[in-house]
Amino acid sequence: MGLDMYVWRVKSTDVVDQFTIAEDTENGDSKVEEIFYWRKHHDLHGWMENLYNSKGGTDVFNCRKVQLTLEDLDRLQRDVMLNKLPQTQGFFFGDNPPDDESKARDLEFIELAKDIIRSGDAVYYDSWW
Repeated sequence: MGLDMYVWRVKSTDVVDQFTIAEDTENGDSKVEEIFYWRKHHDLHGWMENLYNSKGGTDVFNCRKVQLTLEDLDRLQRDVMLNKLPQTQGFFFGDNPPDDESKARDLEFIELAKDIIRSGDAVYYDSWW
């Protein structure tokens, strides 16, 4: 067990709201494409949890989606560059301190997500622990 973290590309027509994606009524699967994955990047997860809460999320932030906007990604990019991701702990989260490699992957994800949004699709973060 552990913290698994995903980012999904979603067609704009499948966006219900900032926490919900339309489901395929035939087989119950969400219409998503995984574009990024992390394992136990707890500080990034803490940043996403803060974002979820700031947008009005009220559930425990596990298996909950949150839509990322260009403005969100700009803030995240700034926080990654300034090493200002919140220190986050959890039983299943591991203890991997940020390093240059994780920072580079975060910045790679941010640019990819921005390109997807600019193309007209949406981007959602989700996790499971």
